[in-house]
Amino acid sequence: MILVTGATGKVGRHLVDGLLGAGAEVRALTRDPAAAKLPAGAEVVLGDPGQPETIAAALAGATRVFVNVTAVGGYITELMAAAARAGVRSAVLLSSPAIRDNGVQPYSIGAHHKAIEDVIMVSGLQWTFLRCGGFAANTLAWAPMIRAEGVVRAPYLDAAIAPIAEQDIAAAAGRVLLEDGHAGARYVLTGPESITQAEQARAIGAAIGRTLRLEELPPAVFRQAATAFMLTARRCGPGAARPAAPRPRPR
Repeated sequence: MILVTGATGKVGRHLVDGLLGAGAEVRALTRDPAAAKLPAGAEVVLGDPGQPETIAAALAGATRVFVNVTAVGGYITELMAAAARAGVRSAVLLSSPAIRDNGVQPYSIGAHHKAIEDVIMVSGLQWTFLRCGGFAANTLAWAPMIRAEGVVRAPYLDAAIAPIAEQDIAAAAGRVLLEDGHAGARYVLTGPESITQAEQARAIGAAIGRTLRLEELPPAVFRQAATAFMLTARRCGPGAARPAAPRPRPR
Protein backbone atom coordinates (compact mmCIF):
# COMPACT_ATOMS: atom_id res chain seq x y z
CA MET A 1 0.00 0.00 0.00
CA ILE A 2 1.39 3.39 -1.04
CA LEU A 3 0.03 6.54 0.59
CA VAL A 4 0.06 9.58 -1.71
CA THR A 5 -0.20 12.99 -0.07
CA GLY A 6 -1.20 15.89 -2.27
CA ALA A 7 -3.09 13.34 -4.33
CA THR A 8 -5.29 15.91 -6.08
CA GLY A 9 -2.38 18.18 -7.06
CA LYS A 10 -0.52 18.63 -10.34
CA VAL A 11 1.88 15.75 -9.62
CA GLY A 12 -0.33 13.69 -7.31
CA ARG A 13 -3.05 12.96 -9.86
CA HIS A 14 -0.54 11.65 -12.40
CA LEU A 15 1.21 9.63 -9.69
CA VAL A 16 -2.03 7.98 -8.56
CA ASP A 17 -2.81 7.05 -12.18
CA GLY A 18 0.68 5.65 -12.76
CA LEU A 19 0.78 3.59 -9.59
CA LEU A 20 -2.65 2.11 -10.26
CA GLY A 21 -1.58 1.29 -13.81
CA ALA A 22 1.41 -0.59 -12.40
CA GLY A 23 -0.87 -2.68 -10.19
CA ALA A 24 -0.04 -1.01 -6.88
CA GLU A 25 -2.48 -0.42 -4.06
CA VAL A 26 -2.92 3.32 -3.67
CA ARG A 27 -4.37 5.32 -0.80
CA ALA A 28 -4.92 8.97 -1.73
CA LEU A 29 -4.83 11.52 1.08
CA THR A 30 -6.93 14.65 0.64
CA ARG A 31 -8.71 17.24 2.77
CA ASP A 32 -11.91 16.82 0.73
CA PRO A 33 -12.49 13.22 -0.45
CA ALA A 34 -15.91 14.08 -1.93
CA ALA A 35 -14.32 16.51 -4.39
CA ALA A 36 -11.21 14.47 -5.21
CA LYS A 37 -12.43 12.94 -8.51
CA LEU A 38 -9.67 10.32 -8.48
CA PRO A 39 -9.81 6.95 -10.28
CA ALA A 40 -12.10 4.33 -8.79
CA GLY A 41 -9.14 2.06 -8.03
CA ALA A 42 -7.70 4.48 -5.50
CA GLU A 43 -8.72 4.41 -1.85
CA VAL A 44 -9.49 8.07 -1.17
CA VAL A 45 -9.24 9.04 2.50
CA LEU A 46 -9.54 12.17 4.59
CA GLY A 47 -6.36 13.71 5.91
CA ASP A 48 -6.85 16.75 8.13
CA PRO A 49 -4.03 17.97 10.41
CA GLY A 50 -6.72 19.39 12.66
CA GLN A 51 -7.92 15.83 13.19
CA PRO A 52 -4.74 13.81 13.96
CA GLU A 53 -6.69 10.59 14.04
CA THR A 54 -7.33 10.88 10.29
CA ILE A 55 -3.59 10.93 9.59
CA ALA A 56 -2.99 7.85 11.73
CA ALA A 57 -5.84 6.02 10.00
CA ALA A 58 -4.49 6.93 6.55
CA LEU A 59 -1.08 5.48 7.42
CA ALA A 60 -2.40 2.17 8.77
CA GLY A 61 -1.09 -0.67 6.62
CA ALA A 62 0.89 1.61 4.31
CA THR A 63 4.44 0.59 3.45
CA ARG A 64 5.59 3.68 1.52
CA VAL A 65 4.52 7.31 1.46
CA PHE A 66 4.87 10.06 -1.14
CA VAL A 67 5.35 13.40 0.59
CA ASN A 68 4.21 16.59 -1.14
CA VAL A 69 5.57 19.57 0.78
CA THR A 70 2.74 21.87 -0.29
CA ALA A 71 0.19 19.45 1.11
CA VAL A 72 1.85 18.43 4.39
CA GLY A 73 4.64 20.92 5.11
CA GLY A 74 2.80 22.39 8.06
CA TYR A 75 2.57 19.06 9.88
CA ILE A 76 5.50 17.10 8.47
CA THR A 77 6.91 16.31 11.93
CA GLU A 78 3.63 14.78 13.08
CA LEU A 79 3.19 12.93 9.78
CA MET A 80 6.63 11.30 9.91
CA ALA A 81 6.28 10.37 13.56
CA ALA A 82 2.93 8.73 12.80
CA ALA A 83 4.45 6.98 9.78
CA ALA A 84 7.23 5.53 11.91
CA ARG A 85 4.71 4.30 14.48
CA ALA A 86 2.62 2.73 11.71
CA GLY A 87 5.58 0.77 10.35
CA VAL A 88 5.91 2.66 7.06
CA ARG A 89 9.26 1.67 5.55
CA SER A 90 10.15 4.54 3.20
CA ALA A 91 9.27 8.08 2.15
CA VAL A 92 9.74 9.81 -1.20
CA LEU A 93 9.78 13.60 -0.95
CA LEU A 94 8.97 16.13 -3.65
CA SER A 95 11.75 18.61 -2.87
CA SER A 96 13.66 21.50 -4.48
CA PRO A 97 17.01 21.92 -6.30
CA ALA A 98 17.41 25.25 -4.50
CA ILE A 99 18.77 23.31 -1.52
CA ARG A 100 22.50 23.59 -0.85
CA ASP A 101 24.04 20.57 0.88
CA ASN A 102 26.96 22.56 2.34
CA GLY A 103 24.81 23.77 5.23
CA VAL A 104 24.23 27.28 3.89
CA GLN A 105 20.79 28.03 2.44
CA PRO A 106 20.84 31.33 0.49
CA TYR A 107 17.31 30.86 -0.85
CA SER A 108 14.17 30.82 1.29
CA ILE A 109 12.58 28.04 -0.78
CA GLY A 110 15.73 25.95 -0.34
CA ALA A 111 15.75 26.55 3.40
CA HIS A 112 12.09 25.53 3.63
CA HIS A 113 12.60 22.28 1.72
CA LYS A 114 15.85 21.49 3.56
CA ALA A 115 14.00 21.72 6.88
CA ILE A 116 11.47 19.18 5.56
CA GLU A 117 14.25 16.90 4.32
CA ASP A 118 15.91 17.05 7.76
CA VAL A 119 12.70 15.90 9.46
CA ILE A 120 12.40 12.95 7.10
CA MET A 121 16.07 12.01 7.46
CA VAL A 122 15.76 11.56 11.23
CA SER A 123 12.37 9.82 11.08
CA GLY A 124 13.81 6.32 10.94
CA LEU A 125 12.29 5.67 7.49
CA GLN A 126 14.34 5.07 4.38
CA TRP A 127 14.13 8.16 2.21
CA THR A 128 14.58 9.42 -1.34
CA PHE A 129 14.45 13.08 -2.33
CA LEU A 130 13.27 14.25 -5.76
CA ARG A 131 14.60 17.78 -6.16
CA CYS A 132 12.43 19.05 -8.99
CA GLY A 133 12.95 22.18 -11.05
CA GLY A 134 10.20 24.54 -12.13
CA PHE A 135 6.92 22.88 -13.05
CA ALA A 136 5.78 23.35 -16.65
CA ALA A 137 2.27 24.15 -15.38
CA ASN A 138 3.51 27.18 -13.42
CA THR A 139 2.88 29.25 -16.53
CA LEU A 140 -0.85 28.70 -15.99
CA ALA A 141 -0.56 31.65 -13.60
CA TRP A 142 -0.32 33.79 -16.73
CA ALA A 143 -3.61 32.48 -18.14
CA PRO A 144 -5.97 35.17 -16.72
CA MET A 145 -3.88 38.07 -18.05
CA ILE A 146 -3.38 36.34 -21.41
CA ARG A 147 -7.12 35.80 -21.80
CA ALA A 148 -8.05 39.31 -20.68
CA GLU A 149 -5.29 41.43 -22.18
CA GLY A 150 -2.99 39.31 -24.35
CA VAL A 151 -0.07 40.16 -22.08
CA VAL A 152 2.45 38.35 -19.86
CA ARG A 153 3.78 40.37 -16.92
CA ALA A 154 6.62 38.83 -14.96
CA PRO A 155 9.99 39.69 -13.45
CA TYR A 156 13.23 38.41 -14.98
CA LEU A 157 11.83 37.64 -18.43
CA ASP A 158 15.29 36.65 -19.69
CA ALA A 159 15.91 34.23 -16.82
CA ALA A 160 16.17 30.66 -18.12
CA ILE A 161 15.05 27.44 -16.47
CA ALA A 162 14.44 23.90 -17.71
CA PRO A 163 10.75 23.41 -16.84
CA ILE A 164 9.67 19.84 -16.25
CA ALA A 165 6.29 18.30 -17.04
CA GLU A 166 4.39 17.12 -13.99
CA GLN A 167 3.78 13.78 -15.72
CA ASP A 168 7.55 13.22 -15.82
CA ILE A 169 7.92 14.02 -12.12
CA ALA A 170 5.14 11.55 -11.37
CA ALA A 171 6.81 8.89 -13.52
CA ALA A 172 10.08 9.30 -11.61
CA ALA A 173 8.26 9.21 -8.26
CA GLY A 174 6.38 6.08 -9.29
CA ARG A 175 9.57 4.29 -10.24
CA VAL A 176 11.23 5.16 -6.93
CA LEU A 177 8.15 4.09 -4.96
CA LEU A 178 7.84 0.76 -6.78
CA GLU A 179 11.52 -0.20 -6.92
CA ASP A 180 14.17 -0.92 -4.32
CA GLY A 181 17.65 0.55 -4.52
CA HIS A 182 16.84 4.25 -4.22
CA ALA A 183 17.27 4.73 -0.46
CA GLY A 184 19.40 7.73 0.42
CA ALA A 185 19.36 9.15 -3.12
CA ARG A 186 18.92 12.82 -3.92
CA TYR A 187 17.78 13.05 -7.54
CA VAL A 188 17.68 16.39 -9.35
CA LEU A 189 14.92 16.44 -11.99
CA THR A 190 14.64 19.01 -14.77
CA GLY A 191 13.06 19.26 -18.19
CA PRO A 192 15.07 18.60 -21.37
CA GLU A 193 15.59 22.20 -22.48
CA SER A 194 16.67 25.48 -20.92
CA ILE A 195 14.24 28.24 -21.93
CA THR A 196 13.65 31.82 -20.79
CA GLN A 197 10.33 33.09 -19.51
CA ALA A 198 10.06 35.29 -22.59
CA GLU A 199 10.56 32.25 -24.82
CA GLN A 200 7.90 30.35 -22.88
CA ALA A 201 5.46 33.21 -23.38
CA ARG A 202 6.18 33.34 -27.11
CA ALA A 203 5.72 29.56 -27.36
CA ILE A 204 2.34 29.84 -25.62
CA GLY A 205 1.33 32.62 -28.00
CA ALA A 206 2.28 30.51 -31.01
CA ALA A 207 0.32 27.56 -29.63
CA ILE A 208 -2.88 29.59 -29.15
CA GLY A 209 -2.47 31.70 -32.26
CA ARG A 210 -1.99 35.06 -30.54
CA THR A 211 0.88 37.52 -30.41
CA LEU A 212 1.41 38.19 -26.72
CA ARG A 213 2.81 41.41 -25.32
CA LEU A 214 5.60 41.05 -22.75
CA GLU A 215 5.97 43.43 -19.83
CA GLU A 216 8.85 42.96 -17.42
CA LEU A 217 7.97 43.76 -13.82
CA PRO A 218 10.46 45.19 -11.35
CA PRO A 219 11.12 42.42 -8.81
CA ALA A 220 9.92 44.58 -5.91
CA VAL A 221 6.56 45.17 -7.57
CA PHE A 222 6.04 41.48 -8.23
CA ARG A 223 7.19 40.55 -4.72
CA GLN A 224 4.70 42.95 -3.14
CA ALA A 225 1.78 41.61 -5.17
CA ALA A 226 2.77 37.96 -4.70
CA THR A 227 3.18 38.41 -0.94
CA ALA A 228 -0.27 39.95 -0.64
CA PHE A 229 -1.72 37.09 -2.70
CA MET A 230 -0.08 34.39 -0.58
CA LEU A 231 -1.23 36.00 2.68
CA THR A 232 -4.80 36.21 1.38
CA ALA A 233 -4.70 32.61 0.16
CA ARG A 234 -3.42 31.44 3.53
CA ARG A 235 -6.28 33.23 5.32
CA CYS A 236 -8.79 31.50 3.06
CA GLY A 237 -7.80 28.14 4.51
CA PRO A 238 -8.24 24.68 2.96
CA GLY A 239 -11.37 24.20 0.94
CA ALA A 240 -12.22 27.91 0.81
CA ALA A 241 -12.54 29.91 -2.38
CA ARG A 242 -9.16 31.13 -3.56
CA PRO A 243 -8.44 34.69 -4.63
CA ALA A 244 -7.48 35.37 -8.21
CA ALA A 245 -3.77 35.12 -9.01
CA PRO A 246 -1.92 38.43 -8.74
CA ARG A 247 -1.73 40.58 -11.85
CA PRO A 248 0.58 43.40 -10.77
CA ARG A 249 1.23 46.31 -13.10
CA PRO A 250 4.42 48.34 -13.29
CA ARG A 251 4.26 51.67 -11.49
